[in-house]
Amino acid sequence: MADSRKYITSEELKNHNKPGDLWISIQGKVYDVSNWVKEHPGGDFPLLNLAGQDVTDAFVAFHPATAWQYLDKFFKGFYLNNYSASEVSKDYRRLVSEFTKMGLFEKKGHVCLFTMCLMAMLFSLSVYGILCCQSVLAHLISGGLMGCLWIQSGWIGHDSGHYQVMSTRGFNRFAQVLTGNCLAGISIAWWKWNHNAHHIACNSLEYDPDLQHMPFFVVSSKFFDSLTSYFYDRKMNFDSFTRFLVSHQHWTFYPVMCFARINLFAQSFILLLSNKNVPHRVQELFGVVSFWIWYPLLLSCLPNWGERIMFVLASFTVTGIQHVQFCLNHFSSEIYVAPPKGNDWFEKQTNGSLDISCPSWMDWFHGGLQFQIEHHLFPRLPRCQLRKVSPFVKDLCKKHGLPYSCVSFWKSNVLTISTLRAAALQARDLTKPVPKNLVWEAVNTHG
Repeated sequence: MADSRKYITSEELKNHNKPGDLWISIQGKVYDVSNWVKEHPGGDFPLLNLAGQDVTDAFVAFHPATAWQYLDKFFKGFYLNNYSASEVSKDYRRLVSEFTKMGLFEKKGHVCLFTMCLMAMLFSLSVYGILCCQSVLAHLISGGLMGCLWIQSGWIGHDSGHYQVMSTRGFNRFAQVLTGNCLAGISIAWWKWNHNAHHIACNSLEYDPDLQHMPFFVVSSKFFDSLTSYFYDRKMNFDSFTRFLVSHQHWTFYPVMCFARINLFAQSFILLLSNKNVPHRVQELFGVVSFWIWYPLLLSCLPNWGERIMFVLASFTVTGIQHVQFCLNHFSSEIYVAPPKGNDWFEKQTNGSLDISCPSWMDWFHGGLQFQIEHHLFPRLPRCQLRKVSPFVKDLCKKHGLPYSCVSFWKSNVLTISTLRAAALQARDLTKPVPKNLVWEAVNTHG
């Protein structure tokens, strides 16, 4: 029987990659998502930057099996000519299918309950220390406890943005706004917008916002060419001021991380007050504003300005640990200058991520980030399942000759500082650059 299907080539598909004309292919079927981009729960960045190509692996990674039933309304009637999947992709999709059959995506354990209880305890102790204790040491410890609270709220916000941590979507949304916006002052809408872009374009210097920290940090001398950020839609100018800061970045990294939260506060307001399409904008603003009401009021209960500044510094410094953790998983990994692609999903996620080895009793400290490779490959997987699937990922990497980098927490810090130092030395003297492959030699040696 003759094939009555209508086919288009990959080159023809590539032409549909502009706003208002966005086509994607999933398992060889072509879908028009031009109008869906405004309603897409994951934001517009994934569709805008993956349009014009096959995105099967990315779709499988971010969507449950129930999402497939909604694709037909976007079907254009075309099929991708000579569609095929690499052996790596086939094995990856097979793993996703096996984990789904095992129910791993649905078995969330009691991590959220324990974390919420821990947060309630930390908040109560911090407030008690301020209101009921007179000692300066007690107030200092209270500030540290507030920082610990913000760290745990970060883990809940991270998890709830990837999958449903509560019994219903409504409760999940409540947990997001309460722990993120209200208790930590960070917009969950900003986090999802930023973090989804990071996952889609892992370690792309032009597209991954988690590597775009100029003028304070650069992880590669490629930034010296003043690259364009397609996430922030602006040019990242490498001027003399940036060069000065970058040339000392391996010394300033930890001090800056102590105050990195200020950037998150600012980015939250910038997004919420912008003209971008922000879901639940009023709700988001209400949550963030409530933080800026209760936190200053709590500070006002301290006896003098010296102790108020001390409390803020303590809370910011402690939560700076989490900001360091965010950097350890990617700063020393492989980077590239290009838009993200849909046909090398597994390779890009493994090359661009670093796992941190730790005993299971320390999982609470890392919040799931210690299994960064597994998390990037299976972002919907509850963090309590990441340790279980790690051997499967290792075996698949070994089978296809792909790196599976895993080092200690100490070593990940060393690699990160080495990466920053290499770029800093190049920034100091562009006429005598450090050998281009110095960082990668360090990564390959230790990972």
